[in-house]
Amino acid sequence: MKVKVRAPATSANLGPAFDCAGIALELWNELEIDEAESTIVEVEGEGVSETPRDESHLGLQAFALIEGLERKRFRFLNRIPFARGLGSSSATITLGLVAASLWKGVEPDPAELLPMATRLESHADNLAACLYGGVTLSWEEEGSWRGCRIADTLPLAAIAVIPEHSVETIVSRAGLPDVVTHADAAFSGGRAALLGAGLASGDADLLAAAFYDRLHEPYRSPAAPILAQLQEKPAQGSVGVTLSGSGPTVIVWARHEQAQACAQELGGRFGDCKVCTVALATSGAGTF
Repeated sequence: MKVKVRAPATSANLGPAFDCAGIALELWNELEIDEAESTIVEVEGEGVSETPRDESHLGLQAFALIEGLERKRFRFLNRIPFARGLGSSSATITLGLVAASLWKGVEPDPAELLPMATRLESHADNLAACLYGGVTLSWEEEGSWRGCRIADTLPLAAIAVIPEHSVETIVSRAGLPDVVTHADAAFSGGRAALLGAGLASGDADLLAAAFYDRLHEPYRSPAAPILAQLQEKPAQGSVGVTLSGSGPTVIVWARHEQAQACAQELGGRFGDCKVCTVALATSGAGTF
């Protein structure tokens, strides 16, 4: 028996929709599982030196929530950079859960897998986007996480600026304040409403007006200096910029017809970063 699955990178928050909005991106991690005489873990690509080869591997922990690990060979191919705000851990968890479901002969159901995934990672915004694909919202209801896909397309192009340095999510979140003012909460709440409306309707102008936040981005910007630089001096053709997850990657949002020129300028300004236009993944994790 053999199972082969893939899971997309994700960008969460999208500015004001802190811990609830996410998008799936066309950058995929893969996992192949087949029968073996013992449990074997192989890893290629990103994070090879940082990844365990035993049952502490996050993907194996996820797989074990559904199916046993014994007598299986796990081959992980990582393309999503580690600790860059692109959901590498969510993709790893999702790979394990989807693969285990298929190994057990059950069709993966994102609605069932999302609450299970949050046992291993609390960031349901990344997990929902990874499982459902497209543009998603996630929320907690009666102690369990739910997700919903709200759009299959984006009215703006997303250009990722990915620095060489990494930022651990736990460190980034530690810098967030316990209390914010009503003014800041109201500001971000209003922008989050605009964001949802712009994404669901495909209205680029509404979406462009939404890319401002006061809940988390101002407190995370010291570890992601590119964010402030692009807010102060926007790239040609861009209409907004958001921190991707905890950073340090930022997403520059541009009109589709100006995306190429925008990406070229970003490449020139940030030569030590990887700059790439990232398409929306229209499907979530699954076989391929």
